[in-house]
Amino acid sequence: MKIISTDEAPKAIGPYSQAIYANGFVYTSGQIALDERGVLIGEDIEHQTTQVMKNLFYILREAGCHFNDVIKTTIYLKNMSDFDKVNNIYSHHFQMHKPARSTVEVARLPKDALVEIECIALMRTNAHF
Repeated sequence: MKIISTDEAPKAIGPYSQAIYANGFVYTSGQIALDERGVLIGEDIEHQTTQVMKNLFYILREAGCHFNDVIKTTIYLKNMSDFDKVNNIYSHHFQMHKPARSTVEVARLPKDALVEIECIALMRTNAHF
């Protein structure tokens, strides 16, 4: 196992890591719309989803992965009515490659965020681990 951490994404706000590499896979922690300083970005679902995807991009890049390496995502929404808006931004990052995905509505997210996304990626053989 190896802990993956980057200063380009927010530090963990609890006893967990941004991501873990284990047995050929990268498991990201759920990302909410915090910037690299830990400040919640945006009051609407579009801005928050964009920030979440940026955070995932930076974490995956630190691991030597890309969105094309993602095999599974889980999206947690405060309001399922935001599904289409989130899906529109999400699909920009997963254009031809479409990983398996679950989307669930939850009562509350950390820092009262509107969306949280986590993913599992398959490590490329030329990664730096």
